[in-house]
Amino acid sequence: MSDDTPKLRMAPPESAEELAHRFERERRSAQLQREDNLSDSLAPFRVGSVPYLNAVPLTRGLEDQIIFVTPSKLAEMLQRDELDAALVSATEVLLKDRYDVLDGIAVASLGEVKSVFLAHRRPIEEAKEIFCDTASLTSVNQLRVLLAERDLRPEFKPLASYDFAALPDHALLIGDPALDFLHPPREHEIWDLGAAWYELTNLPFVYAIWALRRGVENARLRRQLREAKSFGLETLDSIISSRTEYDLSFRKDYLGWHIHYHLGSDEKRGLAKFMELLRQHTGQTVYEPRFVS
Repeated sequence: MSDDTPKLRMAPPESAEELAHRFERERRSAQLQREDNLSDSLAPFRVGSVPYLNAVPLTRGLEDQIIFVTPSKLAEMLQRDELDAALVSATEVLLKDRYDVLDGIAVASLGEVKSVFLAHRRPIEEAKEIFCDTASLTSVNQLRVLLAERDLRPEFKPLASYDFAALPDHALLIGDPALDFLHPPREHEIWDLGAAWYELTNLPFVYAIWALRRGVENARLRRQLREAKSFGLETLDSIISSRTEYDLSFRKDYLGWHIHYHLGSDEKRGLAKFMELLRQHTGQTVYEPRFVS
């Protein structure tokens, strides 16, 4: 009696190089599918973010649908209800009781942050006035409380421009312009506010969060922002290698080490400490943030 059962044929084993190529094809295909799923996913919501390198991983796949302006401009647009969500300075939420905060996502640092610092040509203790980039209210208030903890209360004035050749003796710089200033030559020393905050509190500092218009049904928007963050962090190596700002080693160091993107219990403790010091040193009314998942 003949055996007509079909014989199984084993595929030849793949070489290590073939396996690597197949893995890369499948990885790229999955990335393209996720990008396609995120495209046109925000409508009808209006969303804004900052045009800084440190925020790039949080808007992965959504770039063509987002308005990119400075933190202070985003705050103005939110206040006028021209946006439904924006990645804004944390202080914008703490000083105005009209937004919800998307839980789990932030731009934060645990120690040196690189892109928020006081540039000083003379000792900090001698500062009578400090010229500040007005784009970020959080960084101004962070500097204010850090100095007040040293019993220093200089006058804060707007920084007229980022003309490094004419930079005052004491200037607060933030974002990509601050990163530009880090590269020599320069006369000023750097007092990194992330490092100073950690030295004072042993806690992370939260610079930016997703603020959501309160009273707007936005469950789908929240899902999309969480998916963009997840996609950004999963493809962080690709972001670092494909961006053109500065050099590759700096991008690896900055995005892979100095900045992190989670808003967990430690970050919330850092926020709470910041709120405490804001109340103590500025006398401002500070509201408890309301987190939504």
